[in-house]
Amino acid sequence: MRSFDAATLAALQNRTQVMVRILVWVQARNRSTGAVEALGLWNGGYDREFTIGGTPRTYVGAGALMGIPALTYEVGVNVRMHRLTLSPIDATVAALIRTYDSRLAPVEIHRAVFDPVTTLLVAEPHRLFKGIVDELEVPVDAKGETRAEMSVSGSARYLTNTLSLKRSDASQQLRSGDRFMRYADVSGEVDVVWGEKRAKVGGEDSKPSKNGPSRGSGGRDR
Repeated sequence: MRSFDAATLAALQNRTQVMVRILVWVQARNRSTGAVEALGLWNGGYDREFTIGGTPRTYVGAGALMGIPALTYEVGVNVRMHRLTLSPIDATVAALIRTYDSRLAPVEIHRAVFDPVTTLLVAEPHRLFKGIVDELEVPVDAKGETRAEMSVSGSARYLTNTLSLKRSDASQQLRSGDRFMRYADVSGEVDVVWGEKRAKVGGEDSKPSKNGPSRGSGGRDR
């Protein structure tokens, strides 16, 4: 069961009105520098700084985050996807699409609760979701209207990663000519030489005898 601080709980239990905003925090890799950089979006009317876990974060508002569905929680290992709608004309969203590689980037979603009378933040925003970005696309509908959609999933998404046992020889060769998987698709025993050089006898390779060098035919130690 989710627990809240006293101020947040009192605000959420207010039966007359409540004022909440959603904050999205993505840590994506910059394609130019390779460094991981953070970008924040929220559905407020202006850019604002929030303190999350004792660290200040800047979130871009003014329509950058256009829509977010109701988050569904469940116990288990099912991969549940959530789709967020972003503004493709916003500068931060455009950078997230073009400048950063957001594939499998960590993402957090927080909820900020405000006092509806004073519009002041009641308490530190609490986390609703933590996972990874599955996909960021910019589809165009039949009317020619463009929007940006970001699909996010929980940590169960990591369980769908392909095992290394399924890598092919061709993919391994891309790593500086690595031939470790050359016999991965061969069934049965394969004779592989480790740490020795075969000598050619009669046009064929021969391995050194396990009992040492061969003695003359029928010969004995004298």
